[in-house]
Amino acid sequence: MSDKTIVEERENGPLIVKNLHSMRGSDGSEIEVKQVMALCRCGHSANKPFCDGTHSKVGFESRGGTPAGSDRIIGYRGESVTVSFNPLLCSHAAECGRLASNIFNPSQKPWVQPDRGTTEEVREVVSACPSGALALGDDETREHLHAARAQIEVQKDGPYWVLGVEPPIDLQAKGACQSKYVLCRCGKSGNKPFCDGTHRDIGWSDTD
Repeated sequence: MSDKTIVEERENGPLIVKNLHSMRGSDGSEIEVKQVMALCRCGHSANKPFCDGTHSKVGFESRGGTPAGSDRIIGYRGESVTVSFNPLLCSHAAECGRLASNIFNPSQKPWVQPDRGTTEEVREVVSACPSGALALGDDETREHLHAARAQIEVQKDGPYWVLGVEPPIDLQAKGACQSKYVLCRCGKSGNKPFCDGTHRDIGWSDTD
């Protein structure tokens, strides 16, 4: 039997994860993993992040809606490094602003200005981006960087951050990273099973 980690989506139901090696909760603590786990993605389980069957009561659907971001790659060129960004992939985790608001700041135009910081700062932010929306290089030479973390991390009031595991379906987005992505947990994304940042727009919470 293969010990490869697998994430599958059950139609109109939870995410089934097999052979997961590491998982971290929204409070930063390690979660004990089992060989097979069902993770909630309807947003209503009383046992988050695990499924309790509520998806069948609320009429959750695996697809539907319109993605919040457009599928295009925008380049921000600096003297020593170029940062590219795909809005469709962004989950609004805001790690970029937390780590380097001097470079990544929505209140400035353009919102990414690589020359306002060091190359090392830029690389740190690109590594920390959980969705793969940020990368180094342009459309043709997009390079994703990966920070060390658990295979699945649960963002507080946000999606699942997945690292080093093949996605349940191919990411249909320009320049997408197949080994670093985010999966919807609120049930309202227009790009399911992937997160499109809708949880932030609707004010979804772990307590919902």
